[in-house]
Amino acid sequence: MKRREFMLGGAGVAALASTLGVSAGSVSGQVGKESIRVYRNAIPRWRGFNLMPFFSGMSTNPDYNGQTVPEDDLNWIRDWGFDYVRLPIDYWILVDSDWRVAKRMRIEDVRKADQLGYSRLDAVIESCIAKGLHLNLNMHRCPGYCINGWEMEPYNLFKDKQAEDDFVYHWELLARRYKGIDVSRLSFNLLNEAPNPGEKMSPEDYRRVMMRAAAAIRAISPDRMIIVDGLEIGKAVVPGLMHEPFAQAVHAYEPHELSHYKAPWTPVFMDIPEPSWPTVRLDGSLFDRKRLELYFAPWGELVRQGVGVHCGETGCYIHTPHRVFLSWFEDVLDILTGYDIGWALWNFRGDFGILDSKRKDVQYVDWYGHQLDQRLLDLLKSH
Repeated sequence: MKRREFMLGGAGVAALASTLGVSAGSVSGQVGKESIRVYRNAIPRWRGFNLMPFFSGMSTNPDYNGQTVPEDDLNWIRDWGFDYVRLPIDYWILVDSDWRVAKRMRIEDVRKADQLGYSRLDAVIESCIAKGLHLNLNMHRCPGYCINGWEMEPYNLFKDKQAEDDFVYHWELLARRYKGIDVSRLSFNLLNEAPNPGEKMSPEDYRRVMMRAAAAIRAISPDRMIIVDGLEIGKAVVPGLMHEPFAQAVHAYEPHELSHYKAPWTPVFMDIPEPSWPTVRLDGSLFDRKRLELYFAPWGELVRQGVGVHCGETGCYIHTPHRVFLSWFEDVLDILTGYDIGWALWNFRGDFGILDSKRKDVQYVDWYGHQLDQRLLDLLKSH
């Protein structure tokens, strides 16, 4: 697709400039021109999916707790023209302890490697690479932090030195184990969805931990691409890392009233009016294409400044009306494409996916015994 220029009003330019710590003139070229000239992304515009075999050791879904990826899934991803897999990892699956029984992790067990877990991870990585797919390893649950169930960790990654040491230790293990894999085939995403800055973490804490882990990785694998998720659950750029050798990742779920409608893990959105696109937020404000452009504008500015950007997660839960989802998602993909930013749908199979999502308002196509959301697939392929 052709590169686009997106319009940003004067107020939006000023807000963006403040966020990035640059002058308003450097954002738009000249205040009043109301445009951003988009530069080419410093990293490839990978397009693909999150795959879930290591997503959650505590999940009752057997596909999420340490299994392999079906070969058919990888073949279909490749054959449909996609080139990227993000693999969210729950580090508990790689730890040899009784956490499955105890329902918690003990600090003294964190560094005990589970060889079966690692061998299964090896197999997934090898399969993805054999299919010609780029694999991004994401530490979805790490020592001392997870966006879901942080309280299950025995310490705080951002405040406790032992947690930070253990976090770095696990990344050193992964860096050594996969040192021989070409950097064009494997990248590392250090942590999933950094929390909102506050009492449990400051931006300075986040920068310190990311810098230390990256230094440890680069001491082993100097050219390995490292991606750091944005602050505020992947919504805000990390100004403190703009001038470091990292790419940054945005997550595209805004507005959550639409993307997480009736999602049980977000109870605030369980009993709200059915969303439309554009939609009305809980505070009564209208969220439309213009607001979506403003949301992505700081990320486009990172691209313009030469920082690599990828969209690590995006999609809608099954209860968002399908027509609303596709209308919103076309705008999301259009804006990302204009900024030369690649993306990974959350997920491939399941509640957000293109296969077996179990939506009630989709006319599925039978695909080798699976339910394929053909309209969603066509939209993804067009971007």
